[in-house]
Amino acid sequence: MRNVCWMVLVGCLLIRNAAARDIFVDNVGGDDKNIGMHAQSQGDTGTPVRTIAKALRLARAGDRVILANSDQPYRECVALVGTRHSGAASLMPFILDGNGATLDGSAAIPAEGWTYFRDNIFCFRPKTLFQPVLFVSGRAIQPLPLPQATAFPPQLEPLQWCAIEGAIYFAVEAGRLPPDYKLSYAELPTGITLYQVDQVIIRNLTIRGFRADGVAAAVGARNVVLDNVTCTANGQNGVSVRGGAQLEIESCKLAGNGQSQLLTFPNSETHLLASELANDMAQGWIDQGGRVYLGPMRIEGGKKSIRRDDAPKPSD
Repeated sequence: MRNVCWMVLVGCLLIRNAAARDIFVDNVGGDDKNIGMHAQSQGDTGTPVRTIAKALRLARAGDRVILANSDQPYRECVALVGTRHSGAASLMPFILDGNGATLDGSAAIPAEGWTYFRDNIFCFRPKTLFQPVLFVSGRAIQPLPLPQATAFPPQLEPLQWCAIEGAIYFAVEAGRLPPDYKLSYAELPTGITLYQVDQVIIRNLTIRGFRADGVAAAVGARNVVLDNVTCTANGQNGVSVRGGAQLEIESCKLAGNGQSQLLTFPNSETHLLASELANDMAQGWIDQGGRVYLGPMRIEGGKKSIRRDDAPKPSD
């Protein structure tokens, strides 16, 4: 009888595994006319798709979306929504595997986007500006802190910048103009949005340069794991966990985001395991409600920072 039960269990697992698929994405060598069944180009429609969005349109419950780590970041917003982007069973979660790739929401500022303001200061007005992020040669630089009531920019030293009333003000060096620098800004809204999903793993991915959040776990996002994910240089939060969402953050780094590294809301649940929440440009964790656990221990009230080894050991 035991052998029969074992055979039935193995048979069920094989059926489940046969139903799951790997969908491959390559933003350099892929093509959205393909169906993504192979990691490398094989001269047929089964070769990689080009965008994560196309892979998610093809995906079914329990599938794995696997990104190629090319030398170019993926420049798109990602939304995992509903049962088709959920796990098929507890042993077969839906997986987005970045393979070390970067999801980047920034865009270059065109030369014609700058207008002269005064002295060595130039102005750029993006269509939408939340908490601004400015990049020089791909590196986020910290804005000059200003009083909330400031209506006009102060004198800026070369390579300093600030944001006032929907505009970015940037000071150039003598004899140079804004197009002489590789300037970009956070353009796209949110890196990854999770809504009404269950049993999801997102791993091995850097998420940066979005004007709102790196990851936003919204209503109905349950049993979601971020594993070895870095969220940095996003305008508002590295990760936000909203009402009803349940999220585990494991072996992750949240740093350099504008408002907080982690923001939690009422009726949410967040577990932090071996992760770093920096206190650099913003506070590590802002507590607006919900249950938050550092290892096995519930914590409250927010924290300036959390280190990877802050969780209490079993013997503590």
